[in-house]
Amino acid sequence: MGVISDNLDIWWDGLLGTLLLFFGGGLIAVVLGTIVGAMRVSPIPIARGIGTLYVNTIRNTPLTLVFFAFAFALPPLFGLRLTAPIPLVLAICALGIYTATYVAETIRSGINTVPVGQAEAARALGLTFGQVMSLVVMPQAFRSVIPPLMSVLIALLKNTTVAAGFSVVNLGSVRAYLSERGENQLLVIIWVAVIFVALVLLLSWLQRSLENRWRVAR
Repeated sequence: MGVISDNLDIWWDGLLGTLLLFFGGGLIAVVLGTIVGAMRVSPIPIARGIGTLYVNTIRNTPLTLVFFAFAFALPPLFGLRLTAPIPLVLAICALGIYTATYVAETIRSGINTVPVGQAEAARALGLTFGQVMSLVVMPQAFRSVIPPLMSVLIALLKNTTVAAGFSVVNLGSVRAYLSERGENQLLVIIWVAVIFVALVLLLSWLQRSLENRWRVAR
């Protein structure tokens, strides 16, 4: 435990950075992914085309390259100086935009589980496409996609370590900082893994709780 108790400042900064990356990136991913998922099933060809282009382009691009684009292409383009908290904000955006493609496909699969007749009945009542999606389709779709959506968020949590290579402090960068203090790097890696396992177990518990709650609601 000495490797933790003697370096609480670094561990706290690393954990805080990971949580900020996870919650910030997750918020962007869920909101943007829901919008793109709806676009993918939209009756408007242009919306479907934009959604398909976005998903196929970003999803087939390695996450590291997405980070490179945000770290080295966007700052000169917009005149940004890479001083705190700009690297963290750019990392959150990179994670959110990348993960949104997987959220979009998950949401789209959930939308496809809703019987077509319900959407047609809603349109027959005079509801617009947006109203049909928000009032009829999405509430049912989200119930069916809780397990795969949580898997996407767990993958997002683990992907936060990529930001360590771009000067963003998180659990993935703890090893490098503690190696400068002479700590056993293998022991540090083991503790980082333990923390990630604990966070994943917490997300799994949340998934089961949501499933049980919404199953009763039905």
